[in-house]
Amino acid sequence: MTQEQIITPSFLRIQADANLQSMQVGSVMRKVKSRTWKKQRYFRLQDDGTTIWYQSKKTGNAHSTFSISDVEAIREGHQSEVLLSIADEFPPDRCFTVVFRGRRCNLDLVAESAEEAQSWVRGMRKLIENLENMDEKERLDQWITDWFKKADKNGDGRMNFKEVKDLLKMMNVDMNEDHALRLFTMADKSQSGTLEDDEFVLFYKMLTQREEVLRIFQDYSSDGQTLSLCDLEEFLREGQLEQERVQLHAMALIEHYEPSDTAKLRQAMTIDGFQMYLQSSDGSIFKPSMQKLYQDMSQPLCHYFISSSHNTYLMGDQLRGHSSVEAYIRALKRGCRCVEVDCWDGPNGEPIVYHGHTFTSKIFFKDVVSVVGNYAFKTSLYPVILSIENHCSVEQQKTMAQHLTRILGDKLLRNALEGKVSNGLPSPEDLKGKILLKGKKIGGLEGALNGVVEDSLAAEISDEEDSTEIDEENLHNDMIRRRPKKSKQRLSKELSDCVVYCKSVHFNSFKHSRVHSKFYEISSFTESKAKKHMKEAGADFVHHNARQLTRIYPNGIRTDSSNFNPQEMWNAGCQIVALNFQTAGTEMDLNDGLFAQNGRCGYVLKPVFMRSLEERFDPDHPEIRDGYRPVNLTVKVISGQQLPKLNQKEASIVDPLVRVEIHGVPKDQVKQETRHIDNNGFNPMWHETLTFTVHVPELALVRFVVEDHDKTSKNDFIGQYTLPFSCIQQGYRHIHLLSKDGTSIPPSSLFVHIRIKEGT
Repeated sequence: MTQEQIITPSFLRIQADANLQSMQVGSVMRKVKSRTWKKQRYFRLQDDGTTIWYQSKKTGNAHSTFSISDVEAIREGHQSEVLLSIADEFPPDRCFTVVFRGRRCNLDLVAESAEEAQSWVRGMRKLIENLENMDEKERLDQWITDWFKKADKNGDGRMNFKEVKDLLKMMNVDMNEDHALRLFTMADKSQSGTLEDDEFVLFYKMLTQREEVLRIFQDYSSDGQTLSLCDLEEFLREGQLEQERVQLHAMALIEHYEPSDTAKLRQAMTIDGFQMYLQSSDGSIFKPSMQKLYQDMSQPLCHYFISSSHNTYLMGDQLRGHSSVEAYIRALKRGCRCVEVDCWDGPNGEPIVYHGHTFTSKIFFKDVVSVVGNYAFKTSLYPVILSIENHCSVEQQKTMAQHLTRILGDKLLRNALEGKVSNGLPSPEDLKGKILLKGKKIGGLEGALNGVVEDSLAAEISDEEDSTEIDEENLHNDMIRRRPKKSKQRLSKELSDCVVYCKSVHFNSFKHSRVHSKFYEISSFTESKAKKHMKEAGADFVHHNARQLTRIYPNGIRTDSSNFNPQEMWNAGCQIVALNFQTAGTEMDLNDGLFAQNGRCGYVLKPVFMRSLEERFDPDHPEIRDGYRPVNLTVKVISGQQLPKLNQKEASIVDPLVRVEIHGVPKDQVKQETRHIDNNGFNPMWHETLTFTVHVPELALVRFVVEDHDKTSKNDFIGQYTLPFSCIQQGYRHIHLLSKDGTSIPPSSLFVHIRIKEGT
């Protein structure tokens, strides 16, 4: 009996698809890293239907694999810089790019023929689609299959007790050997001394029995065997703290998650259906209704937080990092709605993009514009702001304007929307499918509409005010000096005309802005200057941001592309809080968490007290505002499931702890953590309750972090999940953990109970 006969989900029947059959036979393709690095590799789909294996065609020694679950998309043709560099050598119909999730580098391939390339493209897309459409049972089946393969070292389709013990270590559980042997013996129905087929499934079910879930199930079950419709309604009211349409919801859950047709006919739910429901999106901590587009999108642009990127072209640090159009693709696909382009004079009259006065690589401005045009609206239809950091001569500015108008066409907003000139900024809904240029502008919006024409403007055409440059002689001594004071340059009318609603202006003071600023003007601040304004006049900053847009970007000293805490800037109502998307960490977790709501469209409506010109909200003193109402949050951390193993050494097992962090106004910044559990990353149990008072829940984010406790050094990160406080579902919920770079790590999760009450 082969491994594939043991547990093979029906959706992976390779025999039914000619492309998958061809992939299973394998192909010789060129793996391309640069114009000069093109090596032949033999690729094939393994029998599990989820893993691609490849090795050197020449030596046949070293080999690698990757899982289809790690693949985000397949791009056909010359859609990467690497493949564009060899466009004269290989036609686009033989080329494709495998795009991985997270921050992993792409894989660029050239097939021997167009037919072979299409077979791989169609086949891999089919496998990705299959994985994305799996239900909870199929995901579990696939997970069991993966573990069986890892444990069955000799590939005979059976597992002896030694292999089972190795499996337990791999699964991050330190189990008593006597207990493991007892489970093994109970599962070995054939008494052969090995587990196969259903025996392995039985062993797995005994191993993964969720006592804490069974206890909840039995607390609400009238007969101890099933939840009747009335039982389930009671659980939804008391356990899940639901109040509306409870009976209809209970009926829908039975229909969707109950695997037994007999139980369905009786309108009942078994423990299997109950556990599948709790582990599903309906049982998730994130309210499903708020994952969809649910907010009013007809407010002025300045009333929204906008997902924004800093130095978007960089894949690495600010000194020697690689500049790439791929960075724009990744940011836009993550829902980013404001990207930055640093423009400098390039060769042969072609503007280039890179981090000026450093050793970062350079890319052409026209290639950036093409990529933005192609990917701007694949994830979200709402407007994209192209923030131009302009260092070009007038001639190359004209070239920039030509590329923008020619490549973007109707997508580029060239004129004010009819009826929107004097009434303030248009809304995301008004600007759907449009790309807005942010930069310096000659004159004002009103002048342009009234036919006032100016030729050019002598100004500081660069927007950022606190940039740094690298002194090449002292680079190795890590010495950084300030860039010489900017000289006035001229702004071309052609580029100026491309700027409509986002005219960059120097900030004078909040008082000056109230009197003189136009609604379409936007000022940029370094993080340190923004903090200074918040400290000195927080309420004025919030009031300013109720009228017009503000952009915040990292201090120039952050040459490692580290990020500042965006929450501080959101507390002041700043809309465009630009982060280095290429740098993983708490800051990007918060950004991803805030913008995970509202259909991941990149726009989140600010709370009403931050949009009103009548209210005076001060983030440092939230208790003085009208309608102030704190809430109490109670989090019972119950258990963890299949936490990832950090150290691959056999004897290494994690000692997990859970930390719950509240990020919000200064009064809400707090964190608490559980004790750590020794040697159990498989099914740790905490049953600990953490309580918080949240003063401004409308601005708060909640971050759940799991770490591996270390007595002698800093704890190691295991996983996290961040979401807006307003999106939390009460009751018994699973939290599906994410890796450091924001990708999912199934089936790792936390099981918690959440309760939210109004405070006093």
